Amino acid sequence: MKRDPVAFLKSDMTELRGNNLEWVIRYLEGGSKPHCIVNGKEVLMLNTNNYLGLATHPKIIQAAIDATKKYGAGAGAVPVIAGSFDLTREFQEKFAKYKEVEASLLCQTGFAVNSGLIPMLVGKPDIVVSDELNHGSIIDGVRLSGAKRVIYKHRDISDLEQQLKEAEKGGPRRICIITDGVFSMDGDMAPLDKIVNVAEEFGAMIFVDDCHGEGVLGKDFSGKGIVAHFNLQGRVHVEGGSMSKGFGVFGGTVAGSKDLIEFCTNKSRTYLLSTAHPPGVVAANIASIEVVESEPQHVKAVWEHTNYFKKEVQNMGYDTGRSETPIIPLIIGDPGKAQELARILFEEENIYGTPIVFPMVARELSRIRVQMNALLTKDDLNAALSSIEKVGKKLDII
Repeated sequence: MKRDPVAFLKSDMTELRGNNLEWVIRYLEGGSKPHCIVNGKEVLMLNTNNYLGLATHPKIIQAAIDATKKYGAGAGAVPVIAGSFDLTREFQEKFAKYKEVEASLLCQTGFAVNSGLIPMLVGKPDIVVSDELNHGSIIDGVRLSGAKRVIYKHRDISDLEQQLKEAEKGGPRRICIITDGVFSMDGDMAPLDKIVNVAEEFGAMIFVDDCHGEGVLGKDFSGKGIVAHFNLQGRVHVEGGSMSKGFGVFGGTVAGSKDLIEFCTNKSRTYLLSTAHPPGVVAANIASIEVVESEPQHVKAVWEHTNYFKKEVQNMGYDTGRSETPIIPLIIGDPGKAQELARILFEEENIYGTPIVFPMVARELSRIRVQMNALLTKDDLNAALSSIEKVGKKLDII
């Protein structure tokens, strides 16, 4: 049979464009700050994961420079062969203390944590009970595991309990409940305290992906994440996280018991078979933890901005869904209209907000996802709100 083996590449993209589902990449020409040059023009950024503004913090930048001068640009090997430095050990000890756990591990990315560790924690004799809106990396990790996957309704504890009862009937070797801590598209939080209570009744392992909670959540503006927010230290078995969002640098993390970290170090393929982080990145991660611990004003600021901005867009008539965090969706519905709102804001108002469309969200829930940054000013927020109101009315969204 004669076939064109790559014809689908163009045809699939043609279909995506026709359905207003194509991702358009714009390029930053400076650091990730509220005011940045993007595609040659200065814009106000409302779409980064850099919640605390630490990506350009002077102390963190200097730590990266100093370590690069001392250790070089790259790690030179995977972590278990020759890619771990004394800086790596320092980070992992400091991060474990910060998270109030026995041990931690610096991994390549948050995605790599899920795709590498989940298939080692569970397999064919096991059952994973997963929130229906979990991140794609969790979904991929569960698929790779071969374990049976059971879905419970989003944040629905009654349905979770029912699914656990059904799972128990099959006599699985292990049951693992997996949930995002903060759901990245809607900005709502897992009811982790209730999940833990139910899980303990069934002897289920609890795995929480807290990539969007770390650096942001936690009592007294600690940024320690959702486990600390609910005061559940010692009751959640696996905390997956990220240094790439609230902490402003790069890398995935695992936090938990010493047994868990030894297991992950020896079993997770994404950790074992990927080159370790450059020393400059590790040093910047160390400095980032120190900044969050010593400068709580960054966490305070992002929450002040969140509360103000969310209230104002809700008063305009925008649907912000279930948002409880600095992730604030402006749910439009139609993907074409969401794309148009983002385009006009960027081209005419110099406001950079990214449209989120299928497959990241359901087609009928297309949106612009706004994310707060501690470095934004009140003037920045008011300028953005004015533009969002004007364009929203122009497009008959509000």
